[in-house]
Parts: sequence; structure tokens; C-alpha cells
Amino acid sequence: MNTVLNVIWLVLSGFWLFLGYLVAGVIMCVLIVTIPWGIASFRIARYALWPFGREVVPKPTSGAWAFIGNVIWFLLAGLWLAIGHVLSGVALCITIIGIPLGLADFKMIPISLAPLGKEIVDKA
Repeated sequence: MNTVLNVIWLVLSGFWLFLGYLVAGVIMCVLIVTIPWGIASFRIARYALWPFGREVVPKPTSGAWAFIGNVIWFLLAGLWLAIGHVLSGVALCITIIGIPLGLADFKMIPISLAPLGKEIVDKA
């Protein structure tokens, strides 16, 4: 079932969200100081491309630096990516088939706002 949902997700919104995270990651890597945020953006891009069967869990070793990094991320890219998730989630929830995909889109908003201090792991 995860594969079917992932394929439908990829066609309807996953590819565009993936591109958004890639663009944010490239911009962050061009600005040398923000390379850690670029790497986080690339990590989330893979998750945005194929989200079903994976989940976001807090990383226990993260500390105050992750919080400071998340504030910087929110100002530079997080807000815009979260808006993209809200817009695509609402668009997906308009149809009956898209409701599970829209709900998954809404579940991705927290990691788009604050990616540092979190890990993406397989549910199995």
C-alpha cells in the first residue's frame, strides 16, 4: 500500500515539493556559511519525494545549536516551504482520493519548519 500511495504522491505533489527542497538546498550550499542547512534540505527532499513508510523522529543528541539553527532555517527557507506544504495539502484534500495525501502533506509541515534535531527513519 505504501508503494501505491508513494507513486500517487509523486505524481500529484511529491515531485514539486522535491524540487522546492532542492532549490532551497542549492541556495543554502551556494552561501558557504549555510551548508548544514543545505544538507538538511537535501535530506528532507528525499523524504518529500517518497514519504510513505517513513517517519520523522527527534534526534536525542541535538541540543541548543539545533534550536538556533532551526530559527535561522525558519527565516531563510522554512516558512516558504511550509507554505508550499499547506497549499499543496489543501489542493490534495479537495478530492476524496487526495485526502490521505493531503494529511501526509500537513504532517510534513513541522519538519519543513524545523529540520535540525530530527531524523527520518523507516517505520519498519
